[in-house]
Amino acid sequence: MDFGVYIFPTDFSIHPAELAREAEARDFAGLLVPEHTHIPASRESAWPGGGDLPTEYSHSLDPFVALTAAAAVTKRLQVGTGICLVVERDPIVLAKEVASLDFVSGGRFLFGIGGGWNREEMENHGTDYTQRWTLLRERIEAMKAIWTEDEATYHGKFVNFDRIWSWPKPARKPHPPVIVGGNGERTLQRVVRYGDEWMPLGRGDQSFGPRIKELQELAAQAGRSPIPVSVFGSPSKPGMLEQHQTDGVSRIYFPLPPADREKVLPRLDRLVALVREFNGA
Repeated sequence: MDFGVYIFPTDFSIHPAELAREAEARDFAGLLVPEHTHIPASRESAWPGGGDLPTEYSHSLDPFVALTAAAAVTKRLQVGTGICLVVERDPIVLAKEVASLDFVSGGRFLFGIGGGWNREEMENHGTDYTQRWTLLRERIEAMKAIWTEDEATYHGKFVNFDRIWSWPKPARKPHPPVIVGGNGERTLQRVVRYGDEWMPLGRGDQSFGPRIKELQELAAQAGRSPIPVSVFGSPSKPGMLEQHQTDGVSRIYFPLPPADREKVLPRLDRLVALVREFNGA
């Protein structure tokens, strides 16, 4: 398994470039960041984590700006979104952002995507919460056309354009992996339909073995090869790492606090020790 970390990059936490350098120096494989364009001051959507919404949600940096800073100071570290709120972004602009970041990073971008939970946030972007999954699929399909075709066309219910030119194309071919995040009932079907990988959220001591087995069965039925799985937010316990490996997980991303370097770097060091112990180093 590969091991990475994720953090909310904010205006009060460690700079993403510094964190990227430190993560790469410790041989972590990847750095992911989440996205929220804003948080409506008055909302009814409950935070899935329970309780009050943490401050970092309304202070998060734009993920593509943060990840560009991270990619510019590293050579091997993969950088990615965990997750990008595709339903809040124009697909032609987003295709350009993804391709540009993958191009300047030398093919090191991981495109984690999801539908989102904050109804009011996406409604401020003109997105109907009840239609978000159809919108997400169409935008991903349209972006894949832009990345892989010299003259792309797409026609759907929500996304429509004729014959467009858009370069650069991504460095990674055919495009960066589209990693579908989430644990919902229909998530596996979405992964098989338009994703390249699955990224469930780690919750306590949960094993993903049965659902990974189901995912690979669905992939085989669709004529696809086995689909890689990453766990986003795995508990830092040796037993859970062993369970994930047994389940067939490819990558694990550990959470980092949205804090300054004095708090983040010791956490990185503890995670390094855990990974080395797991690997028998």
